[in-house]
Amino acid sequence: MTTLEEAAFAGDETAFADLAGRHRRELHVHCYRMLASFDDAEDAVQETLLRAWRGRGSFDGRTYFRAWLYRIATNVCLDVARRTTSSGEVAWLQPYPDRMLDEIAPPTDQPDTVAVDRETIELAFLIALQALPARQRAALIARDVLGWSAADTAVLLETSVAAANSALQRARVTMQQRLPARRADWTAQPTAEEREVLDRFIDAHQRCDAAAAIAIAAEELRVSMPPNPARFDGLAAVLPLFERAFGPERDGDWRLVPTWANRLPAAASYLRRPGDTVFRAFKLDVLRIGDGKIVEIVTFGYSRFPAFGLPARLTA
Repeated sequence: MTTLEEAAFAGDETAFADLAGRHRRELHVHCYRMLASFDDAEDAVQETLLRAWRGRGSFDGRTYFRAWLYRIATNVCLDVARRTTSSGEVAWLQPYPDRMLDEIAPPTDQPDTVAVDRETIELAFLIALQALPARQRAALIARDVLGWSAADTAVLLETSVAAANSALQRARVTMQQRLPARRADWTAQPTAEEREVLDRFIDAHQRCDAAAAIAIAAEELRVSMPPNPARFDGLAAVLPLFERAFGPERDGDWRLVPTWANRLPAAASYLRRPGDTVFRAFKLDVLRIGDGKIVEIVTFGYSRFPAFGLPARLTA
């Protein structure tokens, strides 16, 4: 053990908090992948650190401290997952700000590594993960996201290597069935195409131009609004939403701020209602783009704005 570890496990609470705090952000992302909820992940990390402190006597000094924390965090998430039911859609899905991902994923000269980071934080991947039984989910994250060995994964799940491998194989089959067909086209960094479409999306909103919004929408466009179970599949089904947002009966005027969530382009929308003098936080749209068109919009409420460092209002 290092001197800091020795102090931490000797009962120095400040030293332990310092040691564990170094892994807080990556543990948060791990719990987020397991649970698909930013808030639930925060609660899970808090519980992880509490359990780690209380159970520090079980740390044998031979296991890597980071791996030990991941094991505790995974068990916390498994406990949460057992209390959660799913009906196909992930009602508790929340976006993850790229600015926080950047804190643990600095630029690297290994582009494949960065690409995997985006692939495994993208909303489609997270939604597919939630369709897996919790232990299969944990096995796949350990092996295919964290790059752990079969033996380490078995220890993580407190099972045999054969059982861990079986869970992994079943998980991979399910993920292959549920992930977008063009998953291989996901890139490590935002593309010029994504930036251009995001700019056009913002411009269409601010000019209340329904035709411009339709021009960048794919025929297979899908819109969902978690936790609302409503879903709109196909451009024809979405058209009434555009008319409602941009037409003469709209609630007011729009101002949008570009941002990024889950390595995807996003826009924070502010609405100025008639008679008001400021634009107030309204919604966050996360876009999935393919072939220069928007193929999916996942809309979240403005309660997510603080995590993105976004203000509650904009002046006119």
